[in-house]
Amino acid sequence: MLLNKVFRASLRSGIRLQSSGAAAAAAASSSHAGAPGYSFELTDQQKEFQQLARRFAREEMIPVAAAYDRSGEYPVPIIKKAWELGLINSHIPQQYGGMGLSIFDACLITEELAYACTGMQTAIEANSLGQMPVILAGNEEQKKKYLGRMTEEPLMCAYCVTEPGAGSDVAGLKTRAEKVGDEYVVNGQKMWITNGGKANWYFLLARTNPDPKCPTSKAFTGFIVEADTPGIQIGRKEMNMGQKCSDTRGITFEDVRIPKENVLIGEGAGFKIAMGAFDNTRPPVAAGATGLAQRALDEATNYALERKTFGKVIAEHQAVSFLLAEMAMKVELARMGYQRSAWEVDQGRKNTYYASIAKAFAGDIANQVAADAVQIFGGNGFNSEYPVEKLMRDAKIYQIYEGTAQIQRLIIAREHLGRFKK
Repeated sequence: MLLNKVFRASLRSGIRLQSSGAAAAAAASSSHAGAPGYSFELTDQQKEFQQLARRFAREEMIPVAAAYDRSGEYPVPIIKKAWELGLINSHIPQQYGGMGLSIFDACLITEELAYACTGMQTAIEANSLGQMPVILAGNEEQKKKYLGRMTEEPLMCAYCVTEPGAGSDVAGLKTRAEKVGDEYVVNGQKMWITNGGKANWYFLLARTNPDPKCPTSKAFTGFIVEADTPGIQIGRKEMNMGQKCSDTRGITFEDVRIPKENVLIGEGAGFKIAMGAFDNTRPPVAAGATGLAQRALDEATNYALERKTFGKVIAEHQAVSFLLAEMAMKVELARMGYQRSAWEVDQGRKNTYYASIAKAFAGDIANQVAADAVQIFGGNGFNSEYPVEKLMRDAKIYQIYEGTAQIQRLIIAREHLGRFKK
């Protein structure tokens, strides 16, 4: 089994990498032993991961980002290099060949990759979303088979839940799975599936209880599905407004047979598994939005220190300097938000409240900061020869995927009010 370069270096230096969850939390907290109260200092190991991702983003991703945005081509060479360096599959536990990083550590990597190109970063992070239900709910055999193969070669997987008529309304999913002997027969259609045309396997959520009165928490089942299973039809690649090199497709299931051993936990457990994955993956999504916002701020600041009007650089005009100040405030707060939400889940605690806050806020400020960057660039910002135009297009999806901005507010309100109703 291939051990990536970072893993080898960590083993040589005696660093014991731990799996995400409470174990990783113990390592993270012990690294700050003796520090009073909060500590915002990263460990040496975290700084190494961050610097590795930063160098990769700037040296490998930024130079080709505009070309991939124009072509919409899937960034296979970048993904292979990222896999070799251990920048993909960071959540997979060590016993299955992965790095076993905490969610916090993974977020540090995600922010750096998103700084370069969120299209490439989304393709990479979608692997984590597809894997997370198996990491959280898979049995030993399932983990060895499906997580293990991801560390042996640069394969992709996908989270197959959204449908043409059911995105935020998960209870409205129409895809059905009917048990026939030792198999389940699946029929239905999924839509907007990231990595849909590149995945080796899918996490699939389908209704197994046909009774419309059955509670959502018991009506759905989670499956692991091999992408080459007969009956799976992969649709055309969607040409989206932003993040164009990410592979997004519709997938149709026609009498697809799934063996019962590919059920996660058991029949009726799918909804909790699918939603539980978000507590672990929304912090990295927020980190990605923060990385995009940081890039927009940096580009705008550098431009404002070069562009002159009325005899001085525009950064010296109060209107522009105040705008940059507002952008900087938003980026810093978004970073603190995703780090708190990641830290919470790494402590082994339910972080739904913090994850939704982080995702909603970071998604909103990514759009605001990118739009402000375009404004600072003026007419040049509206031109595709400059990077901020792409950033503005790429930012929009952060208010939509992995739970819209509105759904996040519903979750936050529910969690907040629930504390007062106890």
